[in-house]
Amino acid sequence: MSTAPATLAQREPNDTPVAERIRLDNITIQNFRNLERVDLSLPPEGVAVIGDNGHGKTNLLEAIYYLEILRSMRDARDQDLTRFDSTGFHLSARAHGPAEHEIAIGFECATKKKKVTIDGSAPRRLSDALGNLPSVMFSPRDLDMIVGAPSERRRYMDLLLSLTDRRYLHALQHYRANLARRNAALRHASRRGASDAEVSVWEPALAEHGSLLIESRAKWVSDWTSEFTRLTNDIGEKERAEMRYVSPFAESEARHDVLLAAFEEKRPLDMRRGITHVGPHRDDLELTLDGRDIRLFGSAGQQRTAAIALSMLEAATLRDHAGAEPLLLLDDPFAELDIHRASRILRMLETRGPGQTILTVPRESDIPPGLMSLRRLRIREGAILA
Repeated sequence: MSTAPATLAQREPNDTPVAERIRLDNITIQNFRNLERVDLSLPPEGVAVIGDNGHGKTNLLEAIYYLEILRSMRDARDQDLTRFDSTGFHLSARAHGPAEHEIAIGFECATKKKKVTIDGSAPRRLSDALGNLPSVMFSPRDLDMIVGAPSERRRYMDLLLSLTDRRYLHALQHYRANLARRNAALRHASRRGASDAEVSVWEPALAEHGSLLIESRAKWVSDWTSEFTRLTNDIGEKERAEMRYVSPFAESEARHDVLLAAFEEKRPLDMRRGITHVGPHRDDLELTLDGRDIRLFGSAGQQRTAAIALSMLEAATLRDHAGAEPLLLLDDPFAELDIHRASRILRMLETRGPGQTILTVPRESDIPPGLMSLRRLRIREGAILA
């Protein structure tokens, strides 16, 4: 994990921004959602893609973001990403991340298998290909992180930390696998009866890997909470915004032992109900304004501000990890913000020195003033038009 971040406020206005920028030189998309064939070369500063809703703007951004996270940003199955009547999809790109490399991903519906190559070689594990195109998506869907269930905020932390910390990714994979096995044993116990041993056998691994997840999440939140406060304030929020990792184990020094004891204590309840009731899969990221839950008491503008601040924290964390500004994917992100907050966000991005930007909007008039210099492209029925 990175050390405590240097905030934008700690830089002088004339400080030189990060010189390196993640850059996508070109991308080829075949049979991904409604995109039958797209061959797109991109200038270093990026492009603005204009088109009516339903013609493929978000699908284009999703295809680019797939190169980073190897799955749908909208939690769709790979077979559901495949264009109707096609046998699979294929994505390939040449990028600087910051070193130049080529990424290719193919999915076959018949076998439900996915193949990834980096510079012509397949990684030993699929997860080794995560994070090869550091990118951040800004989208109206980000509001789900604020108003949605705790699972949305856990997903945010899990994805961000998995992209920037291999130990976290390893622990998350093992925790989820052992949790699934313990839950299967619990369901068996609730239906047909089973001994404690069939359930408890999975608990040491859950405690081992779960304690690392809790520690890493708590450290990230502690490192970045003051920056979250500053970002929301700079966007225009007058009340004090804060974030806090909510876990009964976050403050415990003997986290592994306490977590292991909690699994044992809850085991009778778990066996009756067939599910694991305690662990990092039940934790949350609490976001507040002057101590009140933004999800319950924040206005629509305040909730949107918090969502954009989280995305900006994601960009900063990826920048610190990669040593370069990540690719910015902007899916009409300012549509629900007033002009004053939108202009402040753009100024903040410009001060930092934004990475290559791919903006999608329904109309040319929706392009924010700070991004008017981007080259314009149009999209119609899944086809990119110059």
